[in-house]
Amino acid sequence: MSGTEGRGASWFTSVIIAVVACGLLAFAMLTVQKQEPEPAPVDQAAALRDKGFATTHTKTPRAPLDPYPGKATTGLVVHPNRTVGLYDAPNGKPFAKLNPQEFGDSWFPAIARAGGWLQIMLPSKPNGSTGWVRAGHMATSHTPYVIRIHLKSTQLELYRDRALVGAWRVAVGAPGTPTPTGRTFVLGQFTDPKQSFSPVILPLGTHSATLDNYGGGPGTVAIHGWTDNKVFGKAVSHGCVRVPREALFQLRQVPVGTLVMIDAN
Repeated sequence: MSGTEGRGASWFTSVIIAVVACGLLAFAMLTVQKQEPEPAPVDQAAALRDKGFATTHTKTPRAPLDPYPGKATTGLVVHPNRTVGLYDAPNGKPFAKLNPQEFGDSWFPAIARAGGWLQIMLPSKPNGSTGWVRAGHMATSHTPYVIRIHLKSTQLELYRDRALVGAWRVAVGAPGTPTPTGRTFVLGQFTDPKQSFSPVILPLGTHSATLDNYGGGPGTVAIHGWTDNKVFGKAVSHGCVRVPREALFQLRQVPVGTLVMIDAN
């Protein structure tokens, strides 16, 4: 190859490199120009600022009601990693916010999934309230337990992996203050030093239909112990489910978020 041919090839190569470099620079500039600021996360949007929280103390009249109140769940339970929005449908309108804690860490049963959304059961009034949350904002776990309460036969059954762990006669709501039916869940566990009837109380995500409060609370129905064994097998409570000591010991092992099925039979 002659010197002229070498210089020509070198010049041609330089031109090609320059053209490619200019093209890449132009593409980069175009990309930068087309970039827009990322929108704020949906659960930090201004639309949620005026929304209240869904708790056992509040009402959420715009919440969609449980479409299958007599159906068992898969056992999937979720916990919000931070305050998140509750929506009336996937990509729908927000109606409330969900707090990670109420009686300690809160876990909620998931009852449906649509894309990146989960429908969960809520502890707020009215009974059977649900809401949609973004799955990516939730920690997930699984509970193998189900609690079944039969009002007419005054029996509570505890299942683990569909196998019966134990069954006990219990006291349920009196005719004038009935225990509400449908599916709900264990909202938490706590001790109340002001009460002597039970070493631990398990509030549920449901409320009395006839009483606005129990001892100053919001009428939250609970499972708890009782000191007088004569009440078991009777409909005598204000709506709560009173259980014997052995049943309470077993129920204390149940994770928060566990499904509770209450039927009229």
